[in-house]
Amino acid sequence: MVRRIKEGTVIDHIDEGKGLQVLNALRINGEDGSLITIALNVPSGKFKKKDIIKVENKFLKDDDTNKLAVIAPKATINMIKEYKLVEKRRVALPNEIDRIFRCSNPDCITNSTEYIESVMDVIDKEGRVLKCRYCARVLDVNKLKYN
Repeated sequence: MVRRIKEGTVIDHIDEGKGLQVLNALRINGEDGSLITIALNVPSGKFKKKDIIKVENKFLKDDDTNKLAVIAPKATINMIKEYKLVEKRRVALPNEIDRIFRCSNPDCITNSTEYIESVMDVIDKEGRVLKCRYCARVLDVNKLKYN
């Protein structure tokens, strides 16, 4: 049995096996003492299996939602207040993602000693294909490094 949370976020419909990657990307590690519930490979009606994450006292920002959209494009975010669902939204990739991911090209200007923030253009939302605006490298979403 998994108990309800009073305040926080439930991330549902995460692609199976991606839950731990979502935690890492969102830098959720329990150090702040908040309760975190992780369910991996849960049977699902819509999909074969899914992962679910519940985090008390955390509400996702836009950058967090963009990270989530790249890792788990079918995920839903449920905001809970006083044990009640107050907002439910599906993640969606924007047309561009700023500052969240580092370019994997070591020669890219964003990886130099100059302070230039990365900008990734989303060139295929279905296939989750990103391209660095500065060096035009196409990035593998499974190997992204987070800022």
